[in-house]
Amino acid sequence: MLPAELLVVLLNLAILLVCYLHVFPRVAGKSMGKLALASASAIAFALVIVGWKYMGLGYPFLLFGGSLNWFWYTLITYALMEIPIAIWYLKRNPS
Repeated sequence: MLPAELLVVLLNLAILLVCYLHVFPRVAGKSMGKLALASASAIAFALVIVGWKYMGLGYPFLLFGGSLNWFWYTLITYALMEIPIAIWYLKRNPS
C-alpha cells in the first residue's frame, strides 16, 4: 500500500495533467478568467476527494519536515505542482 502523501501527490498530478492537457484547452482556451475559474474548480475537486478520504482522521501529512493536515498538504502540493504546468500552458497559449 502506498503512503497517504504519495497517494495525494499522484491524485494531484493526475488531475493537473487531465486538466491542462485536455479540459482547460477546450474550456478556457486563452481566457485568463476562464482558466482561473477552471483551475479553482480543479483544486476544489482535489480537496473534496482527499477530504472525503482523510477528513476527521487526524492523519499527519509530512512536508518539508513539518506536519500538516490533509487540507493544507493537498493545497500546497497541488500549488507547487501547478505552477510549472501553468507557466508551460500560458507560454503555449498566450492571450
